[in-house]
Amino acid sequence: MENVVGLSLLHATEAGALAAARAAGFGDKHRADQEAVLAMREHLNSIEFRGLVVIGEGERDKAPMLYIGEKLGTGSGVEIDIAVDPLENTNATASLGSRAISVLAASEKGGLFHAPDMYMEKLIVGPESMGKVSLDAPVKENLKAVAQALNREIRDLVVVVLERERNERQVLEIRKAGARVKLVADGDLLPGVAVAIRGTGVHVVMGIGAAPEGVITAAGLRCIGGEIQARFWPKSDNEVARLKKMGGKIDKIYNQDELASGRKILFCATGVTGGDLLEGVRFFGGGARTNSMLLSTETEKVRFIDTIHTFDKRVIKYTL
Repeated sequence: MENVVGLSLLHATEAGALAAARAAGFGDKHRADQEAVLAMREHLNSIEFRGLVVIGEGERDKAPMLYIGEKLGTGSGVEIDIAVDPLENTNATASLGSRAISVLAASEKGGLFHAPDMYMEKLIVGPESMGKVSLDAPVKENLKAVAQALNREIRDLVVVVLERERNERQVLEIRKAGARVKLVADGDLLPGVAVAIRGTGVHVVMGIGAAPEGVITAAGLRCIGGEIQARFWPKSDNEVARLKKMGGKIDKIYNQDELASGRKILFCATGVTGGDLLEGVRFFGGGARTNSMLLSTETEKVRFIDTIHTFDKRVIKYTL
């Protein structure tokens, strides 16, 4: 799949990032989200494939979105399921904060879990810790297992947690166990992938976050190793009903192989604003520069792609 549509899908996240970045810093997260959605939709519809959105971000917040069930592409070519978030971390985009990205995952038909836009409990670790942790185990026990797997002390671990009231108790337990907590205002998706990449300084992700991000994270982990354990966390009877209608189970703990079961999976992300893994969009006269990541189960490689986009070829001179 990487050879067939990999770069085309990466170009879709680049298009989303460029559009969102143009709207960044004006305090209007809905406008930035809308611009990213429109740009990504336009590009995806130009690709020769038969795409179906199985994960769409935005329902929970009534934000602009590529909606679940939407068909994308020219209608011919390979059949692909897509999980997409044209703009992850809209608040950071509105304020020119950090770590906003445009992201998607894709697989052959049936290879991604059809998850509703609701919350889930998550525990995410790198490949060294696979099979050694449990979502139901005490926090300290899990951190001890991760520390042993990484041949370090608990005090050396960095745990990323979304800064939300619902996660406050877990934050206290992590600190009590002796590990350091990195609170993020929004966006636990890329930190979830970062646990599987050496040198990122992120060792565990814990806490309750959004389910769509959980599935996309699982797709990334399938490409390069690592484990996610996740359980849906519905807030209403309506969410319970929707989850059951889409084939999900409330008390079940899902892992990366169930959330992203495809044989051929792609993960693409492009930075909108600067972050720990990806640089944001940098505009200059007549063009812009983007920084992206491409992962694939076919290569099991982490590719960082630096691209210069020329809007006006009459004035561009390529420089570093």
